[in-house]
Amino acid sequence: MVSVGREVAAAALARAVLIGRALTTITVAAAGLLLVDDRWPVVAVIALTSVATVAQLAALARWPGLVTRPVAVVAVDFALVLAVLAVSHGSIAYFSYAAGTGALAGVLLGMRALPLWAAHAALSFTVIAEVLRRTQPSADIATFVVGFPMAGALAGVGAAMATAALTRHLELSTHLVASAQRSAVASERARLARELHDSVTKTLRGVSLAALALPSSLRRQPALAEQLAGTVLAGATAAAQQARELLKDMRFDMPDRDLAASVDALCRAWSASTGIPVRASLTAVDAPITVGYELTRILREALANVARHADARWVAVRLAPQRRGLVLEVADDGTGFAVPADISGLQSAGHFGIVGMTERARAVGADLRIDSAPGAGTRLTIRVPTDGRAEPGDRIGGRRRSVGAR
Repeated sequence: MVSVGREVAAAALARAVLIGRALTTITVAAAGLLLVDDRWPVVAVIALTSVATVAQLAALARWPGLVTRPVAVVAVDFALVLAVLAVSHGSIAYFSYAAGTGALAGVLLGMRALPLWAAHAALSFTVIAEVLRRTQPSADIATFVVGFPMAGALAGVGAAMATAALTRHLELSTHLVASAQRSAVASERARLARELHDSVTKTLRGVSLAALALPSSLRRQPALAEQLAGTVLAGATAAAQQARELLKDMRFDMPDRDLAASVDALCRAWSASTGIPVRASLTAVDAPITVGYELTRILREALANVARHADARWVAVRLAPQRRGLVLEVADDGTGFAVPADISGLQSAGHFGIVGMTERARAVGADLRIDSAPGAGTRLTIRVPTDGRAEPGDRIGGRRRSVGAR
């Protein structure tokens, strides 16, 4: 059975050989028009070569699977070689066409075409002997012409090697693409599992614990039962909200869209929903899918914090490459807050969003910095280095465009 890679390689190279053989044969035959008195054999060779090549290319285009039947294809092509020999009377055009036939056999049969090349060579030597007997050229020309029969075998070996190399290349490329797809699917599953674990799963676990204690509380402590029922209701509502947020995040998570476009879409959607204008300075950056995903989640959380706590009149978002990596900056003119020396201390104060942003930044090797003070607004800076080291001193630049509620 012919593998898919070999079938594709054979079909592509067979078309190339047919076209190359036709061009070479027609060129050689046309040159003969200047050297012979009887031009009808030359015209016949050109016509036969043209019609045969067009028919073979059309057959390959309509039935690509013909390459899986190499014996039949080579047999038909050998018959065409005999036809060219008959109309050309053993001219150079015949040897050009026969060399192309050897190459086509090498493409379709590989080194198994060795018997065919031997038969071609024997036939060609017979033709050469007859031509030399008829024309009686000089010794130099005769020595040169005697090498023609081996052209088919040499072209066939070269074509067989080219087909094998192209087949290996296609199979390797297919394997790499399949591996990348499997890796992407596994990464996506792991990411969704992590998101579900961090949000909906934890909430539902709390709901299940409250629901487990509810039956016994109904009999012994009705007041506690009422409180547990409220907890179950609140937990179910929170789980539904978290599921909606997760689906909403997935809407903006488009791997085929670059990070700048994702940030722009996120800023526009947030500005339209809150009425707060966003001044976005976005430059295209080269970021892996995982980095892009975590940065958009950090940006979403930062904008949500602005809407909930900052009482800001505007927000500025910058995305730009830096000397070794990229930088994302979110700034506002809101109320600001006192940033503790240790950001992990914000968790005890109920600022879980900032802690989550820090964890997301750490997951992709990024450095997250918060600059804020009461009444002075807040500036969030995330630097993602490509060499594993953050560079706080790199300058931020880019192209500015305004995004705001209209």
